[in-house]
Amino acid sequence: MATALSEEELDNEDYYSLLNVRREASSEELKAAYRRLCMLYHPDKHRDPELKSQAERLFNLVHQAYEVLSDPQTRAIYDIYGKRGLEMEGWEVVERRRTPAEIREEFERLQREREERRLQQRTNPKGTISVGVDATDLFDRYDEEYEDVSGSSFPQIEINKMHISQSIEAPLTATDTAILSGSLSTQNGNGGGSINFALRRVTSAKGWGELEFGAGDLQGPLFGLKLFRNLTPRCFVTTNCALQFSSRGIRPGLTTVLARNLDKNTVGYLQWRWGIQSAMNTSIVRDTKTSHFTVALQLGIPHSFALISYQHKFQDDDQTRVKGSLKAGFFGTVVEYGAERKISRHSVLGAAVSIGVPQGVSLKVKLNRASQTYFFPIHLTDQLLPSAVFYATVGPLVVYFAMHRLIIKPYLRAQKEKELEKQRESAATDVLQKKQEAESAVRLMQESVRRIIEAEESRMGLIIVNAWYGKFVNDKSRKSEKVKVIDVTVPLQCLVKDSKLILTEASKAGLPGFYDPCVGEEKNLKVLYQFRGVLHQVMVLDSEALRIPKQCDHQLTGAGTSKRLLSVWAASHLPQLPTWEQRRQLALDP
Repeated sequence: MATALSEEELDNEDYYSLLNVRREASSEELKAAYRRLCMLYHPDKHRDPELKSQAERLFNLVHQAYEVLSDPQTRAIYDIYGKRGLEMEGWEVVERRRTPAEIREEFERLQREREERRLQQRTNPKGTISVGVDATDLFDRYDEEYEDVSGSSFPQIEINKMHISQSIEAPLTATDTAILSGSLSTQNGNGGGSINFALRRVTSAKGWGELEFGAGDLQGPLFGLKLFRNLTPRCFVTTNCALQFSSRGIRPGLTTVLARNLDKNTVGYLQWRWGIQSAMNTSIVRDTKTSHFTVALQLGIPHSFALISYQHKFQDDDQTRVKGSLKAGFFGTVVEYGAERKISRHSVLGAAVSIGVPQGVSLKVKLNRASQTYFFPIHLTDQLLPSAVFYATVGPLVVYFAMHRLIIKPYLRAQKEKELEKQRESAATDVLQKKQEAESAVRLMQESVRRIIEAEESRMGLIIVNAWYGKFVNDKSRKSEKVKVIDVTVPLQCLVKDSKLILTEASKAGLPGFYDPCVGEEKNLKVLYQFRGVLHQVMVLDSEALRIPKQCDHQLTGAGTSKRLLSVWAASHLPQLPTWEQRRQLALDP
């Protein structure tokens, strides 16, 4: 499966991968890796002008990586923002800081300032469109007299209500935000609208306040004040005061919510509402990686109820969730169950079946697209009919799987291929440069590899027979896809030390002699190696660590296999290495 790469991943060098060290590497580990690569790429070891020029370029790159990672301050910046972080504005301020923690704090402040300036140039639109559908004629039974009068045997499906709301935010300063919202509603031929303006100010890290003004044709002018305050690190309170002006006079309202974190994943709420619909509500919400549970109890006029709700999140498929709830009160009882699934990067589709007395059976379909919500409540019947429950449950599943197979899946596949093609085009120049650098590194490694092979062969140690890096296609159904791999036998053999090869959990594309042959696609490293005269094969993911030989590989056999393998290896990978006499003439160490 293809994976999308960000622009930063394409542009930034991975210094840790280049030095083949862990991100938690100590200064001693960094120094050892740096010295090893310096010995390999030092320009003075190469007499050929072309090789000398290539060695200088690679030597400078290794030196740059070591300079960044060996300094605690620059390493802290690189760990947060990558190579671009070292070029951010404000370096002269950070340079005077003493500790990595202060560096991190200062750069986070600079990043927040950049985000605030960016926010001032955009709005944050949010909207909801709700369309109520009356489909009771599909299931409710009518007598023959009614059918004769109507003169039609086709069921009547009507849209009986609609609601549209929209809001935008406009940051005025770093602490002030203006919010403009409006809504339109219609039901059974009657409707109206309203418009609201709010001004929010963040007073401190512990709280904020908001003033609201509104007007509409269904209700008179509105004046409101909302306050939020963190009382303790685990407790906060929200208060909302409102004055509604109408023909009946001034109608005040007050809502207060007190919340407390009971543990890491659980929050308790206590709400008190006074005014038109006075009520008290208490609830406990527990949210974990695998579930979301809510229990609530409300006492009030005219609505009093008890609610239990549970949502399960699948660990192996974080795009799908199933949920169910039971709500009982003086108005009746409602059972609701449903599911939602992420169908694209910014879209979530959900459906729920609501069964209640005296409400009947309803199907609720909801689509969240970015910050927009589209809601379609479909009322099927006023009675508890098994047929309505069956079709409300099975119908959305059939429609979803049909749409997913015929529309959604092909569309996402086309979008992904289009995105990958765009990435490849934008990275073509960079990939070509990386390929040239990798080929240059391989040429510089050949003499060192010759010495490593001779040393390993003498002790029957670790010899990399063949190694490939890239995209492998093993599935018969994907034979049409092109295999995109590169030969990395020489670079891996060059990393062998004391009959061991250790690669960290970083992407292998940053290793010396490597490059990315298939940008944006999953890659593997496949290695065929010989240890103690026995052949072994291993394949790991691009970001998976590798350590060979494994403990089970310590088997002893004759040395004849080792010599034959060395001859095959040298013939296929080192055809252009100089002979011993040529090395002596070039004054190179044998």
